[in-house]
This record gives sequence, C-alpha cells and structure tokens, in this order.
Amino acid sequence: MKRIPGPGFSFTLRVSWPDAVDGLGLLAAAAANAGATIDQVVRPEAGEARQRAVTFFCGSLEHQQTTLAALRAVEGVAIERVDDDTYFGHRGGKLRVAGAEPLLDARDLSRQYTPGVARICRSIANDVQRSFVLTQRQNMVAVISDGSAILGLGNLGPEAALPVMEGKALLFKTFGGVDAFPIVLATQDVDAIVETAALVAPSFGGINLEDISAPRCFEIEKKLQERVEIPVFHDDQHGTAVVTLAGLVNAAKVVGKRLEDLTVVFQGVGAAGTACAKLFLSAGIRNIVGVNRSGILFDGKPGLNPAQRHFAAVTNPGKIQGGLADAMRGADVFVGLSGPDTVTVEHIRTMARDPIVFAMSNPDPEINPEAAGPHVRVMATGRSDYPNQINNVIAFPGIFRGALDAGAKRITHEMNIAASRAIAAIAEADGLSPDHVIPHPFDRRVPEAVAKAVHAAAIGGGDVRKRLDTPGVGSLADV
Repeated sequence: MKRIPGPGFSFTLRVSWPDAVDGLGLLAAAAANAGATIDQVVRPEAGEARQRAVTFFCGSLEHQQTTLAALRAVEGVAIERVDDDTYFGHRGGKLRVAGAEPLLDARDLSRQYTPGVARICRSIANDVQRSFVLTQRQNMVAVISDGSAILGLGNLGPEAALPVMEGKALLFKTFGGVDAFPIVLATQDVDAIVETAALVAPSFGGINLEDISAPRCFEIEKKLQERVEIPVFHDDQHGTAVVTLAGLVNAAKVVGKRLEDLTVVFQGVGAAGTACAKLFLSAGIRNIVGVNRSGILFDGKPGLNPAQRHFAAVTNPGKIQGGLADAMRGADVFVGLSGPDTVTVEHIRTMARDPIVFAMSNPDPEINPEAAGPHVRVMATGRSDYPNQINNVIAFPGIFRGALDAGAKRITHEMNIAASRAIAAIAEADGLSPDHVIPHPFDRRVPEAVAKAVHAAAIGGGDVRKRLDTPGVGSLADV
C-alpha cells in the first residue's frame, strides 16, 4: 500500500538561497511534485541570515530518496546539510540516568552514600520487603528482550532490539510515570533467559517481556513468573489483548451486536492472537476461529505446536476447516495480527452485516483502509494516521502503574479485564462512533483510569505484598 507521508520518514535540510530567489516556494513545489510535505521551517540561531532548516515528511525510505533527489535539482537553493530526523533523534540513545535527589555537598553524600547508606542496607537485610520502599524497586521495571521478534521485523538479535526497548522505557515514563530500564540478552535459550531475568529481578519491581517470539514467549513468561514474586508481563501478548478487547467492546455497541453473539476470525495465532483469544473468551465471546499459514485451526489438526493445540481446543466450536476465505464467510469481526495485504475486499464482502475489521499489522495493515472503508462499519489499525489506533501504549503504562502501587506479585487475568473495561469506558464517555471506539494514545486520562482499575483488581485479588508505610520504614522506630 502507498504510505502516507509522516514523521517516521522525515528529514531536515539546512538550506540557503539569495534574496532574489523564492527558495521556500521552490522547495515546496518540488516536494509536492514528489508526494512529500513540508512539516516546519526554522531559522537556526547561528549562521547566515538567509539560512533555514526545512523538515519534509515522506512515506518510506524509497520516498525519502526520490524526494531528496527532487530537492537537490532545485536551482538557486544551496543544500548545506541533510539529517534523517529518526537517526538524529536516536544518537546517543533515548534514555539518561538522573538522581532522584540532588547531590550538592558532603551532607548529601553522607546520607545518600557512605556512611548513611549502611543503615539502609541493614534495614533491608532484616526484611527484604523493605527494598520495595527504600530502593528503586518501588517504581522500576525491567524491559527484557532477546531480539527474536522485533516490531514485526523478525529475529534481528539483541543489539538491534535495544532501540525498541529504550523506546518502551520512554513510553513507561512518559505515560505512566514508571521508571524502566532496557535489558537485551545475547541468548534465545528459554532456560537461560528465565535464569538471567530471575537473577536480576531483585533490582526491579516488575518485568516487561518484549519482542520474544512465539511459542517460546509463553514458556518464558510462565517459568519466570513461577520464579519471582513481582509482576511478569509480556506486552506483545497481554497489552495487545487488553486494548483490542476494549476496542471490540465499543465496536460491538456501535453496530448493535452482543459480544456473545459475535463470530470473530483471527488471522495470526502467535503471541498476540493467542492472548487476545483468551481474553475474548473471558469476555463472553464464544465463536472464535483462528487462521495461520496452514489454514483454519481446529481441534485435532496435525502439525500444531502446544500453544496452537491449546488454542484449537478452546476455539472453533463448529470445527470448520479450510482457509481464510472460509473463516471470514459470515463472520462479524476480523482481527488481523499477521502481515500486510493478506485480506481482500472480496473477503470482507462475504462477512456478516456491519463488519468490524481490526487490521493491526504494522506498519502496513492486512488490507488498505481506503479499500476496506466502503465495505466495513468499524475499521481499526495499528497506525496513528487512521482513526481507531490499537496501540499498546494505551494499556501497559497504566497496568504497571496500578500493579506497582498495589504491591502486586503478578498481573492477573482479572487485572487485564479491569484495564480493558477502563479503556473502553473512557472512549464511550466521549461518545462512540465508527471512527471512535478507542481513546487516543495521548489521552492522559487513560493511564490514570487504567492504573486505578488495575490497583483495585489487584487488591481485590489479594496476591499483593504487605504494605510498608511509615512509621516503621524510614523513622526512628525502624532503627
């Protein structure tokens, strides 16, 4: 599909031109002819008075190159420097370490380090639970990956995963006020990952697993949660499921259908698809059909891995067989978690009335929204340039905020359901429509609402640490 120009493929030119030349007009015309757009024009603080920094939005790497070639051909404009804005923004990484308290003099040094810190060490040694109050554990999450399933790019290794993990940590802090630290591992062995994560767990209050391929991710999450008494959350599974369910709850209301009456087709039965199906079943949806490269999954189908066998055992009650076209015929909902351009308009035309299509493959969805638009009632994607973006950032910062504040030892199914309901409620309160079934990722009400709902569910479930409030920690009574 043709990609819409946007900031993901932007670049900035530092340019100058003589007074007699309408440099900006010439550049704007050349960019428009190339299908790009100008985002902003800035006069640098230093340099020639006629110099400008002009930022252009493009839709792909190839589009960047064709646009730049067109701009270089503009007569009378001198291009002095070209910066790819995404690369420029990643130089030196996206994270920094800063102290929570100032260290200005010897008094601060005595309290924050030696000799004062020795008292804190002894206090924690007497009761390890105090580490959740007296150290970074109170608000620190490890973001751990082996680089085996990076953002739909595949198995690129740990170093290539690090920019994504840094970005994840930035989202934790920005949207949930949660400090997070990226850790990429030079192994893809299940037991080695579990062992390493368990060994570093005393430094953290929670662990977010990220971009780990299925079916290994299921085993890693399960084994690690059995080893540690802090929340372990695989966002590719559960974050996706929470946000997708929230969107579907509201989409069903828009089309006037009950959840329990829906037939839902999943294309892609990996980590996200499996978790979505599990959460959908808990919400009362009974007729779920999964499709992967080998066709429709059904109980007893040969060649399935353990996770797929479990999926097949609890879904497809009619035991239909065949391919994607067979699954979509008469279905109410399509949820795409696979790859681009795998669904056609003909597929959608065979669906039930008022079809709901969540085409969430990134960056390119399973079907072009412009092509699908006339044939669907509610359309959602994973992209920010279309309505109804299904974005995990709507869920995971608030989920961890609530879990950390509650002192939860794990994130439960009930906590995820509570998060999904809180997200759906915010969108519904603003008024539902085909183009509005999920809150915007930058709606700052969402993390707070999710955190409150998750906190309440955690306390109600009872699997939380005993709260250590002052006095008792940090007072003379603790000496």
